Amino acid sequence: MVSTEYERRIAARFAGFDQDGNGYIDREDFNVATKAVLAEFGTTARSDKGQALYIGAEAFWQGMAGIADRDGDQRITREEFVSGAVKRLRDNPERFAEIARPFLHAALAVADTDGDGAATVEETTRVLRALGVGDDLATAAAAALDADADGRIGEREVVSAFARYFTVPE
Repeated sequence: MVSTEYERRIAARFAGFDQDGNGYIDREDFNVATKAVLAEFGTTARSDKGQALYIGAEAFWQGMAGIADRDGDQRITREEFVSGAVKRLRDNPERFAEIARPFLHAALAVADTDGDGAATVEETTRVLRALGVGDDLATAAAAALDADADGRIGEREVVSAFARYFTVPE
């Protein structure tokens, strides 16, 4: 059985997805996140990178709704999020992270201003700030993502960190 502490950790992540603060996660939260990342990097929605990010956000939303929207109202409450995330994490945290892969891949592509397939720590920090992460936490999180200390953050590192994010309290 999953502990209540474990459920509290996951419930704390809900606010990060609820971009507009209305108490539930819906498609619009993913659109808000997409617009914020595109604005941060001056990328237009109609560009290839912009379209890929919107498509990734939609795939992420569909995946989240598929595992958590129990009543089918196209909104995920905090309770639905906790029960859906706990179920997926119990099965396999990496599998849960896979629903985010298209969005994470596209966000890295937007942030990758030199086109080498990875984002710098600073570019990653900018993405996190655009998604509503506070300055200090965004800086620390981006630095931690650079596990091999090469100054570059790739998709594998981001997807793996996404899975770990749901199992670490802070």
